[in-house]
Amino acid sequence: MNRFIKNILCTLAAVLSFTAAYADGDVTFEIKTPLMVSVGEPFRVEFVLTNGKPDKDSFSAPNFTEIGLDVLAGPTTSTARSFQSINGKSSSTSTFTITYVVAAQKAGNITIGSAHVVSDNKELSTKATPIEAIEESQQQTTNAAAEQGNALQNQLAQDDILIRLNLSRNTVYKGEPILASLTLYTRASIAGLEDAKLPSFNGFWSQELSTEKYQPQRQTVNGKVYDSQVIKEYLLYPQQSGEITIEPTTLTAVAQIVMRSNKTFDPFFGGGTEIYNVKRKLSTGAITLNVKELPAGAPASFTGAVGSFSMKASLPPTELQANSAASYNVEIAGTGNLTFLQQPKLELPSSFELYNVRSTESIQTSTAGTKGYRRFEYPFIARAEGEYDIKPIEFTYFSPEKESYITLSSEALHINITPDPQAGSSLTTQIISGVAKENVRQLGSDIRFIKLGRAQLHSSASPLMLSSTYFTLLTLILVAFVALYYTMRRRIRDSHNTVLIRTRRANKVAVQRFRMAEKYMCENNRHAFYEEMLRALWGYMSDKLNIPVSSLTKENIREELQRKGCPNDVAKLYTDIISRCDEAQYSPIESVQMNRVYEEGVGIISRIESIIKR
Repeated sequence: MNRFIKNILCTLAAVLSFTAAYADGDVTFEIKTPLMVSVGEPFRVEFVLTNGKPDKDSFSAPNFTEIGLDVLAGPTTSTARSFQSINGKSSSTSTFTITYVVAAQKAGNITIGSAHVVSDNKELSTKATPIEAIEESQQQTTNAAAEQGNALQNQLAQDDILIRLNLSRNTVYKGEPILASLTLYTRASIAGLEDAKLPSFNGFWSQELSTEKYQPQRQTVNGKVYDSQVIKEYLLYPQQSGEITIEPTTLTAVAQIVMRSNKTFDPFFGGGTEIYNVKRKLSTGAITLNVKELPAGAPASFTGAVGSFSMKASLPPTELQANSAASYNVEIAGTGNLTFLQQPKLELPSSFELYNVRSTESIQTSTAGTKGYRRFEYPFIARAEGEYDIKPIEFTYFSPEKESYITLSSEALHINITPDPQAGSSLTTQIISGVAKENVRQLGSDIRFIKLGRAQLHSSASPLMLSSTYFTLLTLILVAFVALYYTMRRRIRDSHNTVLIRTRRANKVAVQRFRMAEKYMCENNRHAFYEEMLRALWGYMSDKLNIPVSSLTKENIREELQRKGCPNDVAKLYTDIISRCDEAQYSPIESVQMNRVYEEGVGIISRIESIIKR
């Protein structure tokens, strides 16, 4: 009996948890449709309401006929519900689907308008969704080519997968931020990305932004509809003027191609399908950006700030006692290159002691740029009594919108320094009023007793001039001068040899990057670790072989290493480590161990360094 009651209670608890999970779900309404269809070929358009139920006669479908679609069947409705319980936490999802079967009347781009529905007195609507209709003959030709053995390449058109580096603007001022978005456009299913080589952004200060907020969406490019996804995003600050070229981004996309096959039997259609992976190399190409120099005639208070800023100043008291401390505070806030902002100059009288300026900041980086504030505190001590005028603090920035310099200024300050009542009156501690601190001296201790009588002076040592010690020192000085002369000549000669300099510093730069990679490994930051390892491996080989990073490939690395005397297994291991880092960087699971990759990377560079030096 007790067991029966226990089962009833468990069942009731499950039902209650199911009901609660259903009630807590978010209600969404979306459309599902293919990206590409053939003219005259039926396809499904589904409107899916999740975690909700439409009110009676509240659904409103778009007008398919006006956009060139024939309705062959529908609407039909279906419902589904799923329930799961993980670690005692239950969740439930329900879907209400309205389906139409339609066919395109002619080729071209078609935009399916919004559908509307009311659920629980709340109106929901779908987004307008573009699709592309192609001639059936094109599809038949592609299928025929596929059956003849060329399907893997012919079924994937050259422009079915694109990679673009989209810039927010192509002409900017020096120091003005640019948003660079690396976007992947696809018309095929993508299984993964390989061999990614990102630009180094020479001439820019770059900061990578998070792309988690971006969801895949449909866009039309050159008259064709694509699924687009932002995979990388950067905020770039140009540090020099003129035309700056951004290196191309290259990677390999692995597309999944579905082909008909007679190897498998389908009881309804008589045949089956097979899925093949096709690799396609992609490149953004080099992008040239025009960076304008800031206008001439900048005020003396301009230190390179570009953007839009405001300034607030907190002035010290207008009356202070001598030898007392106070501070002058300035806050600069706004949007722009806050990271490079320098402290404004504060001019104080010579009798004031200014100590190290303390700064605090709060800076947030987003796609709109860098915004926040920086505060500067100027602590000082007034040593001498009197009345002083302190000039205003001026801060100048360049506004790209107004294309002019704007100067912000604080208020002028008149300050009265009163005597210090705790100061002593003895001569040994008297402070001279009205002079700078470097001229202040103690009185009563600068006069010493003068000895009377005739002075009896005599030499305590033999003269150095023309002695043996003199000639020995002279010889040593000449030898040291000759050695220093030849050392400096060799350094000057080597400094003009950029190839030699790059070769010598290759190992040093690689070691620094390995240290940064080790830091990321300790923090268990996989993405940053493999990115730093790739920079160390590609950068070392670029410096060592004097080949630009943009021209390096795994093949020419192996060839150059073998030409310089490295065994074939060493060259192969080097390129294998690069391949593993590329794979691990974009793999959703941890396929290799970071500590093993780190040890192999450090070891192979040490081995190559010893071989090439011999």
